[in-house]
Amino acid sequence: MLKRDDFTAQDPWRIFRIMSEFVEGFEELSKIGPAVTIFGSARTKASDKYYKLAEEAAFLLAKDGYAIITGAGPGIMEAANKGAKKAGIVSIGLNIQVPVVQKPNRFITKLIDFRYFFCRKVMFLKYANASVIFPGGFGTMDEFFETITLIQTQRMERFSVVLVGSEYWKGLIDWVKKSMINTNRASEEDLDIFSIVDEPQEVVRTIKKFYSK
Repeated sequence: MLKRDDFTAQDPWRIFRIMSEFVEGFEELSKIGPAVTIFGSARTKASDKYYKLAEEAAFLLAKDGYAIITGAGPGIMEAANKGAKKAGIVSIGLNIQVPVVQKPNRFITKLIDFRYFFCRKVMFLKYANASVIFPGGFGTMDEFFETITLIQTQRMERFSVVLVGSEYWKGLIDWVKKSMINTNRASEEDLDIFSIVDEPQEVVRTIKKFYSK
């Protein structure tokens, strides 16, 4: 339970902390150049095929000149930061302070801490040229749907959104078609906002193809 004098219980003062997170994030990330944000489950083990795919995809993207941005944690985030560091490119982690402490993975070369999820989510997309999304849970779904919603509503400039793992995403996409599109709650063209691939090389090709247009 929060104490009455806890800073976080004082809404007017909280505004200054929110501002400071935006200022620090903008200042740090505006300098990184081309970047790709990679999302995915923190629960993914190093032995999982998607861990290996994320590491390889990040390595190839880094070799192609992209900095890699993740949520700083374990699992897919660790794999992506590992691939970026292996390629010698800046490996960024946007860590979140939550009650169950998330320890930043050891492959990050630039770490930024956030208290507020919404500030952190802005930073994931603000300076990214693409978003690559691996299998994950509620957090990953939130990041995926927020990204495509911002593009759909033209609140951000369209960029390449790539889902990795057709086997994992098939059920969700089938549901979107059946329950959203077929009942006129979404449009058929909304499916064009993202692509689905299975191999690291396809991730790079998909992003290159998007920008070649």
